[in-house]
Formats: sequence, structure tokens, C-alpha cells
Amino acid sequence: MTTRLNPITTPRFEARAERARRNKEAALAAFIGKKAEIDERLARLQALSDDHFSAHPDEINWGHVGILEHYASLLKRITDSAFGEGEHAR
Repeated sequence: MTTRLNPITTPRFEARAERARRNKEAALAAFIGKKAEIDERLARLQALSDDHFSAHPDEINWGHVGILEHYASLLKRITDSAFGEGEHAR
């Protein structure tokens, strides 16, 4: 009768488990980094919006409206994707 090794305690299993742990830690670090990037961009965008996109009431024209329409359409694509709405509806 041959003795079978416990796969949980073999060096090969332990090496795989260590690689999986490191991979998971790397994914978490990357996720946190991307979230921080998004948070920073949202804060900058909110500040620009609070400043009326640097537009002065006496200078507003249809070009300003077009720029905001473009920004709104880009944001709609993002929110549709994030919330499963529009063309991303599930």
C-alpha cells in the first residue's frame, strides 16, 4: 500500500496558495488605487461644477451649453454602465 500525500500540505499546494494570496493582495491594492483616482476626479469635477464650469452668467452662449451637453453625455455613459441602465440595462 502506498501512502498518499495530503494535497493541502504539499510544497506545490503551498506555493500555489501563496501565489493566490499575493495575487489577491495585488488586486486589492490596484482596486483601492483606481477608486482613489475616481474619487479625485469626482472631487475635481464637483469643484468645477460648483464654480459653474468657470462660466460667467453674462458670457453664457450656446457653446457653453454644447460643452455641458457633451460632459453630461459622457457622465451618462458612466452612470448607465455603473448602474446597469440605458444600453447597459440587464
